[in-house]
Amino acid sequence: MDLIDSHCHIDLPEFDADRAAILQQCRAFGMTDIIVPGISRDSWDHLLEVSADEPMLHPALGLHPMVIERHENEHLDDLELYIEKHQPLAMGEIGLDYYHKGSDRDRQRFLFEAQLEVARNHGLPVILHVRKAHDEVLDMLQRAKVPGGIAHAFNGSLHQAKRYLSMGFKLGFGGALTYEKATKLRQLVREVPLNAIVLETDAPDMAPYPHRNERNSPTNLPLILDAMAELRNINREVLARISAQNARRIFGLAG
Repeated sequence: MDLIDSHCHIDLPEFDADRAAILQQCRAFGMTDIIVPGISRDSWDHLLEVSADEPMLHPALGLHPMVIERHENEHLDDLELYIEKHQPLAMGEIGLDYYHKGSDRDRQRFLFEAQLEVARNHGLPVILHVRKAHDEVLDMLQRAKVPGGIAHAFNGSLHQAKRYLSMGFKLGFGGALTYEKATKLRQLVREVPLNAIVLETDAPDMAPYPHRNERNSPTNLPLILDAMAELRNINREVLARISAQNARRIFGLAG
């Protein structure tokens, strides 16, 4: 089976004890690549070190909106330098998160816009984190004209999905679709075109239903694949191949 986890934080300390064993399990069932998004400046060195030891791991670098208090303006200069030196395949995880009241939206917008400019200048696709802000993010993308990317953990409307697709983006779907109560998301998964879909775990977060309240792992990607295949009434191997091809097109991966 041909599988790519398009969003997994395998570099985090939650995996320090068994990272190698997990990756071996992933290879055993056919996973070829895992995209590892960055979160903050102080995490990049470890992310790059972990990825350097494993050919299936591909780092992205970015400043995550949910930890806005950890980002300094000079980290944008560092981002430029790291991109030039390490040649990540994407910028991420970046975006806007308006879920929590009281979040510093002006600061989020400043950092997001600045990172979009860096991505455009370096020709990098972007990995988006968006909550309660899709329309604003879409308007900013329209102006920034970056070379596509992925709307990670997408849970917007079909209209918003089509706007992302028109700008060269794919939509990331993960463990949330395995919950039967996620009726809106599950209906969206049935409606978006197959060439829009990439699979992701977002491990160690967002565990699928059979492992709810546990640490998530990239080894759970087949559970997400099976749930989507059932929703789409499509053969799981065919869906795996299509989603992997979609991810390869976004990130320029061989395969």
